Amino acid sequence: MSLTDAVSPEKSAIGKSLQSEGRGQLISRLAHIITEAARFTGDTHGLDNGERAALARLDPDGQWRPHQIAALSRTFLYAGLEPATWHAETWQRWALIAHGMALAGHDASQSLGQQFSRADISESRVTKLLTSRDDAFRQLLPRLLRLLVSKNVAPNWHELGGLILSQGRQEEKAENIRLRIAGHFFSAENKKTKTLV
Repeated sequence: MSLTDAVSPEKSAIGKSLQSEGRGQLISRLAHIITEAARFTGDTHGLDNGERAALARLDPDGQWRPHQIAALSRTFLYAGLEPATWHAETWQRWALIAHGMALAGHDASQSLGQQFSRADISESRVTKLLTSRDDAFRQLLPRLLRLLVSKNVAPNWHELGGLILSQGRQEEKAENIRLRIAGHFFSAENKKTKTLV
């Protein structure tokens, strides 16, 4: 998915600045909005408990309730995205990211592969996630996120969000992300094995 799918195709100043910022900045801003508590009603730097709960309970592939659409819309707008111009598929991709952030948080201090290893996610689960595509990937991801939450590990959404936005649209970029995640996971697993010996 190109950034032009995430922002208005019009040549607005906001659209140009978001395109120049890149996905990393968009994901960082989105994570900040979702993970920070609102300080007052209408605070654009965080969500209230009801909005965060609506995102956490959201089924990105299912029917959305009005309060979930409202929470998603506010979240995207607060983050500087322009969802009014999106196609349904773009909404679903960003909704999956927002849902995941509301469930599991965001931690950019480690790579996603290292986080999978730290959470003791099995090799078979990681490889299943990295080899699945489309609907299979979308079904596996929430389960894996809940597993990370149970281990108190927040995922790196720069990598995971990039994978969600790229797969099926920019496969070369998606494959590079998958290989990076796998490389970090197996490297971390190897270090764990060496320390046990």
